[in-house]
Amino acid sequence: MAIGKWIGGFLGWIATGGSPMGALIGIAIGAMFDGSGDPRIGSGSTFFNEGSESNEGSSTNEGNRNSFLFSMLVLASYVIRADGRIMHSEMEFVRSMLRHNFGEVAVQQGDQILRRLFEEAKRQGEQSYKDTIRKSCAQIAGHTDYSERLQLLSFLVDIARADGHVAHQEISAIKECAQWMHIAVDEVDSMLHLSGDSLEDAYKVLGVSSDATDEEIKKAYRKLALEHHPDRVAKLGEDVRKAAEKKFQEINAAKERIWKERGF
Repeated sequence: MAIGKWIGGFLGWIATGGSPMGALIGIAIGAMFDGSGDPRIGSGSTFFNEGSESNEGSSTNEGNRNSFLFSMLVLASYVIRADGRIMHSEMEFVRSMLRHNFGEVAVQQGDQILRRLFEEAKRQGEQSYKDTIRKSCAQIAGHTDYSERLQLLSFLVDIARADGHVAHQEISAIKECAQWMHIAVDEVDSMLHLSGDSLEDAYKVLGVSSDATDEEIKKAYRKLALEHHPDRVAKLGEDVRKAAEKKFQEINAAKERIWKERGF
C-alpha cells in the first residue's frame, strides 16, 4: 500500500496541523521508511488494521482505530521510560500484546514507531517530552470518550506490570497520563489490583473501603460496569473489545468476591 493511502487511513482526528500528535505522526512516518526505503506499509494492510473485522472498513472506524493505537504507543513511550530504563520484558510485552490483539503487521510497525518515539524523547529532553505527552493527552481527551481512554489506561497498566514489578515512577507516569486525559487517578489504583485475588484487592478494584455500606459498594460496581463495558469500545475493533472484555470479567470477579463475603 502506498504511503499516501496509509496516511489517509491512519491519521483520523490526530491529523491536526501544528498539534503535538501531528508532529509525532511525522516521526512515525519516518520510522516506516527505515530499513527498506520502500514507502509501503506492512504486507498490503493499512497500519494496525490486520485482525480487525470486515465491518470496520469505513474510513471513520479505521481512523478511530489507528488513532487509538498510535495514542497507545505514544503514551507507552512515556510510561516505559519513566523509571529511567527501557526493560526488555516491557518491550516484549508490547510486541506480544500487539501480536495478540492487533495482528502480525502491528508488531514490526509498532516496534519501529516506539523506538523512534524513544529517540524523540531523548532528543527533546525529559521536561520537553513530558510537555509533549501532556498536550497529546489533552488532544486524546478531546477526541475520545471516557471508556476509550480507560482502555488506553488499562493497556498502560498492563505494560508497566510486564516485568513483575511496577516502579513508583511508572505509577506516577500513568497517573499523570490519567489526569491529563481527564480520568480520575483512582482508576489507576483500581486497575493495578485487577489481577489480585484477595478480598482486599477486590475492594480496591471497586474503589471502596471494606467498611463501605452495601449500597455504596453496589453503586461503585454499577459505575465501573457502565464505564468499562466492552461494547463501549467495540467501534475500535473486535480485538480491542475482547481486551476490554477480559478487564470487565476481572471487575466482575472482584465484585463476586465481595458479594460472597457480604452474603448478597
